[in-house]
Order: sequence, then structure tokens, then C-alpha cells
Amino acid sequence: MKTQQDIAIFLLRITLAFGFLSTIASRLNLWGAQSSGWKNFVHYTAETNSFLPQSWAAIIAVLSTIAELSSGILLLLGFQIKRTARYASILTLFFAIAMSISFGVKEPLDYSVFAFSAGAFLLSTFSRYKWSLDQLLHQ
Repeated sequence: MKTQQDIAIFLLRITLAFGFLSTIASRLNLWGAQSSGWKNFVHYTAETNSFLPQSWAAIIAVLSTIAELSSGILLLLGFQIKRTARYASILTLFFAIAMSISFGVKEPLDYSVFAFSAGAFLLSTFSRYKWSLDQLLHQ
């Protein structure tokens, strides 16, 4: 039973990590024609945060990119998983709330942002993380 749980925790961590890293790759045009690109991301940031001044969009885009990139890398490496997952849960919950305010609740539900946030929160609740840098450092 422990092995199945360890595998599930590992897969959740890796899936969340790649979810963050994929969005960054899209912003930086690393997905080729399927990329959104930086300019489109800044525009989407302004739309998503329609309740804030539009002049804030560029800085929010930069800060969210830094937050998502660091979350993705830390989760992928398995370093400070509990803290990073909690942080990622809050970050994506804020994103889901902003999407709900600006577009309605259907948008974050369609894109599984609430589920992503809940998955990150779930990951933060475990006491051990096999196959991680955290495990290696605590042995």
C-alpha cells in the first residue's frame, strides 16, 4: 500500500511541476506554433486581472512567471516540496479567483485551475516524499 501511495505522490508532484513548466514554455515560445508567446500572455494577464489597473499587467506577468517557474523547478527536483506545494496551491487559487472575477467561474473550471490548486494543496499534506531531493537530504 505504501508503494502505491508513494507512486501517486510522485506522479502528482511531477504532473504539477510539468504543468507549471509547460505554461512557461508556451510564454517563451518553446512550444513552437502552439506557444502563446509573451505578448499574448501579458494581454491575457491584463484580461484576467481586469479589476486591477491595466498598467500592472506587465509586472504581474513577470512576477507570476517567476513564481510559476520556481514552483515548477522546485517540484520537479523535489526540493522543499511541502512548502512549494502550499505556495503553488495559493498561487493557483489566486489565479482561479481572478479568472472567476474576470470571466466567470466556468473558465477556471474548464481549465481545471481549482483542481490544480487542490492537487497542490493535497501534495503539501504528506509527510514523506520518496524519489525527491528532500528524501536524499533527510537521510
